[in-house]
Amino acid sequence: MFKIPSLVMIAGLIVGGAVVNGAVTQRWKVFEPDSALTRRLDALEIHYEDWQPTEIPTDMPLNEHSVATSRRYASPTSGRLGFVTLISGIPGSVTTHTPDVCYPGGGYKTLRLPKRESVEIPNHPVATYYVADFEKKTATKVDRVRVRWSWSTDGEWVAPDNPRWQFAARLARVPVLYKLYVVTPLPDDVDERPDDDAITHGFVVAALSQFASAFGK
Repeated sequence: MFKIPSLVMIAGLIVGGAVVNGAVTQRWKVFEPDSALTRRLDALEIHYEDWQPTEIPTDMPLNEHSVATSRRYASPTSGRLGFVTLISGIPGSVTTHTPDVCYPGGGYKTLRLPKRESVEIPNHPVATYYVADFEKKTATKVDRVRVRWSWSTDGEWVAPDNPRWQFAARLARVPVLYKLYVVTPLPDDVDERPDDDAITHGFVVAALSQFASAFGK
């Protein structure tokens, strides 16, 4: 026969599991996401030099309750390009399907394994993100890209070792997780993987900082 302390512990586990499941599936009203914030972030267009945004369809894999907005940025004077995608949804969905899995699954070869980088952004905590390089060859072209990705619940961009578990612990406070991708082309006529030049670095900083500011904190 169970003793009272054991019953209390079991009941606590059941209730705790129900709360987490309700948050993960967004069934509980207390965990209702801030739709106004999501709309504001989805509508954000990065302002950087003369780069012009164009909203494009996203081919990012999405899970239940996740949405994504992608924009292509192009400079009419220099011809430089950048791509920014924001995915939002429940942590269990948004922490999965990272580029180190998705790009090889889409036929890309990994040129440089993911590593964590940090950058200072104006008026906000240091932003941390993962970065990796990928290449896809076809009969007519070589597509080489550098992909950066990071997560946030409150405007601070972070790249944890285990995002799924880290963000699950925040469900009771902030039920929506945001994942930001910043993708830029790499030269297709060189073998080495150069560091970001000043223009590319500036675009990355602009994306991270302007999205951080859009959280309103």
